Amino acid sequence: MWHDYVFKKQVLRELKEDYQLDKRTLHRMLINHIVPMKEHAPRKLFVVVDALYFRKKKHVTPWCAVVFRDPIQKENLRWGFGPVESTHLYHQGRIELETLGYTLLGVTGDGLAMIRKVFTDIPFQMCLVHMERIVIRKITRNPQTEAGKVLLALVRTLRDTPSVFWHPRFVQYVERYRDFLNERTRHPESGTSSWTHQELRSAVLSVKQFEPFLFTHETVRQLPQTSNSLEGHFGHIRDIVRVHRGISDALLRKVLCAIFLASTIAPRKKKEP
Repeated sequence: MWHDYVFKKQVLRELKEDYQLDKRTLHRMLINHIVPMKEHAPRKLFVVVDALYFRKKKHVTPWCAVVFRDPIQKENLRWGFGPVESTHLYHQGRIELETLGYTLLGVTGDGLAMIRKVFTDIPFQMCLVHMERIVIRKITRNPQTEAGKVLLALVRTLRDTPSVFWHPRFVQYVERYRDFLNERTRHPESGTSSWTHQELRSAVLSVKQFEPFLFTHETVRQLPQTSNSLEGHFGHIRDIVRVHRGISDALLRKVLCAIFLASTIAPRKKKEP
């Protein structure tokens, strides 16, 4: 019944028909279900990390799940819940994995300072997809200025261009559009001024900030360029959660644990069909 509820996306109405039980009984059985513990196979590996938020609605307090994943084995190694993505959640995850015997050779994440802070002593790769998203969030997918269009096109070449070619192009971009980026608009009423192209300027500064972490994968060959392994997994989770919208946080977290666990069978363990 639990498998049907979580992985076959059956709601209580459908379970009631299949199992001939009333909804109250079904709900009690779901609440009382115990999700098995994860089995580990400690080893040296690269990981991707990211957070998935829930209850992001007006007047509803959001919370998130922070996940550590082996992108090669497609194995979720560790997950934890908290009100927000935090240094504590990432630090706690690292400590637990290393205590179990894992050796983290490198990490790929979205570039948040809290993540970089936790992994300062090992190679860190800024997810190139997240870098592109940061720029798009500031200048949109359809920039109206030439400088915006050129920046977006340049960022979209990150995954296919070695740093030896990409960096000079970025330097050339900054030099070419320096005056444009530094334009200011005066406001006579207040007697102040502001950057005319604030969002574009902010996008350029973001690229500058993260550039030291954009090409770590060149020197650490097996380090993933992106956190796409988790992105695809999160998409699958959203599909399941969408079916069960409205359930309590306690039951939702149990559902999430079951989904995370389904992709966590240790490599030396045979997965069930």
